[in-house]
Amino acid sequence: MDVSALKIDRSAPAARRAPRRSRWVGVLVVLGLLALVWFLLQRQILELADRLRLPEVRTLQVVKRSAVQAATVSGTSANGYIVARKRAALSADTPGRIVELNVQEGSVVKQGDVVARLFSDEYAASLRRTEADVRLAEAGQARAATEVTVAENQLASARAQLRSAEADLGQYQSAEGLALLEYERSKKLLESGVANQERLDRAQNALETARARLTWANAQIDAARRGITTAESQLEVARSGVREAEARVQSERAARELAQATLDKTAVRAPFDGIVVLKDAEVGEVVSPNVQGGSNARGSVVTMVDFASLEVQAEVPETNLAAVVIGAPAQLYLDARPDKAYRGRVDRIWPTANRTKATVEVRVAFEERDEALRPEMGVRIVFSGADAATTASEPVASEKAGSIVIPTEALVSVQGASHVFVLERDVARLRPIAHGEQRNGKVVVERGLVENEVIVLAPPESLRDGQRVRRKS
Repeated sequence: MDVSALKIDRSAPAARRAPRRSRWVGVLVVLGLLALVWFLLQRQILELADRLRLPEVRTLQVVKRSAVQAATVSGTSANGYIVARKRAALSADTPGRIVELNVQEGSVVKQGDVVARLFSDEYAASLRRTEADVRLAEAGQARAATEVTVAENQLASARAQLRSAEADLGQYQSAEGLALLEYERSKKLLESGVANQERLDRAQNALETARARLTWANAQIDAARRGITTAESQLEVARSGVREAEARVQSERAARELAQATLDKTAVRAPFDGIVVLKDAEVGEVVSPNVQGGSNARGSVVTMVDFASLEVQAEVPETNLAAVVIGAPAQLYLDARPDKAYRGRVDRIWPTANRTKATVEVRVAFEERDEALRPEMGVRIVFSGADAATTASEPVASEKAGSIVIPTEALVSVQGASHVFVLERDVARLRPIAHGEQRNGKVVVERGLVENEVIVLAPPESLRDGQRVRRKS
């Protein structure tokens, strides 16, 4: 029997120790691999852990808004443009060529100032001719007046002659009566033999002489009366000549006024105080008030605006019209200067709507103005409503410039007070704030936040002060 298999092998412990060392090497290798994986994927692993463990929130970085953006939160707003209530395109009343232009864009003119002149030599010559015609007519009127005076004197002389002839007639009638009595007496005495023939002859001669003088006096009266009739006719003719001369003078004066008016039409004058905003023609161009299609003439010389009549024209949606009340204050922000507010007041609301746009035109008057206002500039209008506290005496220039505006969804109510969650790195801190009226889903923060801080939007109800959060990408 072979008993060698029953012998004790003294080398067996060394053989058992070799696998134990290899196990430790394997553990170290695994740990090394895990360390390498952690080193390479540490960020991704932590992000995965945070994604599984931390609440995800939306955030917003706080920035300061312009004045117009802040004001829009507290009132109904609309876009508009600056327009002028008084605007005129100046043109001459008569066609002509421009020979003088006294303004350019930006020129300030007063009412009555000559803006431009047209060629006017022929109109000036026509005026001089009518002035000569007026002087000629006035001389004719003076001559006619002199003829009236002469006719009046002649009539007066004829009437005086009539009175003299009538006086002579009375005297001669008395003399004729005495001569007739003397003749009858002498005739009777001759018949009775008391007087002689010589006395009767003298009495008869005296009677015939008296009758001749009476006949002559009657002839003088007839001549005087005819002279009066002639003088009256001459006077009427002279007076007719005066009336004709006066009518001629009036006609010539009217012609002179027409020539003067025509000449004045060649001067283009400013109808009101204002500023020239557009020059439509140059010296040498022809302008005409009645420009027809295909004509080479200009319709106007310049366009001017009364800057004191500047106002804002806006198209307000019908859905917002209830917030616009005549006389209510409004804040006006120029697109060119959004940080400066101008006081305004609703002046007019159009009585009809634009059914295509579903809007109603509104005009807002400036209650303060400066040199920055220009026609056709874009404006943002914020209507404050009828019960707004702003009045014409209160400054509204830039009190909201640089305000912080946040969405109302960031607000959290804690015991009746408004708070927001502010992120400090990845930790949400609950902070109280003061704010104005909530409008249009936004609110103006008066205090409690500073620019560039990050706040949580629509924080979940489970979020607590000091809790770490994860920003939603």
